[in-house]
Amino acid sequence: MKLIGLTGGIATGKSTVSNYLSSVHHVPIVDADIIARDVVRRNEPGYFRVLSAFGPTVVDPTTGELDRPKLGSIVFGDAEARKKLNKATHPPIRVEMLRQLLLWFIKGERLCVLDTPLLFEAGLNKFVHDVAVVYCPEDVQKGRLISRNVLSAEQAQSRIDAQMPIEKKREMADIVIDNSSDRLKTEQQVDSAVSKIMPNRAWNWLIWALLIGPAAALYGALTAYRYVETVRARWAANRATSEKSGKKL
Repeated sequence: MKLIGLTGGIATGKSTVSNYLSSVHHVPIVDADIIARDVVRRNEPGYFRVLSAFGPTVVDPTTGELDRPKLGSIVFGDAEARKKLNKATHPPIRVEMLRQLLLWFIKGERLCVLDTPLLFEAGLNKFVHDVAVVYCPEDVQKGRLISRNVLSAEQAQSRIDAQMPIEKKREMADIVIDNSSDRLKTEQQVDSAVSKIMPNRAWNWLIWALLIGPAAALYGALTAYRYVETVRARWAANRATSEKSGKKL
């Protein structure tokens, strides 16, 4: 199975390309943003790790889920708090990403896409076969942000400046999807890229036959680890909560 890293910048159209790959070419997508949300849902390992780090005040008493606005206000502008949040969430995110990738390999997929806005920043480009960057010039980015998010020019520029420059990502890419024009042209570029990078079916099945055993064993081990880590994190969160409020989760 060939693994492609898909990234871009804010408002460059990465989600458009990801959705097209999934719906038209039926390429499985491992979406880092979705995983990052899912691992901190109630009773998930990331949820308990965040509670251990920040205490019960970051839980919405109505839903029992994490109070994202409150958590955001805690880490905004506080480098140490943000580091603590990353330490709590990044390990379960990485485990779940690997589990999903292994599952698609076990199912015999020839091509899989790892969709993440921070591919280069997190160093994940080292673990993929090729990197595809969805690109548009910065002035187009800015115009889309102003229109889509109803932002001032200064606010839009601030959000763009908070990310790695799209021109730098373009230089580091193996595949560039130029999304500065109409949607049809973007889709044609995606079609062309898929036809070029799709692995040979016979070669893919040979690799699958050789590695299915170790892959299945690793998937099982990660699934077991995820369960054990959830139990451990819940115990730690219960202890932290009891110390602060006298309540258990």
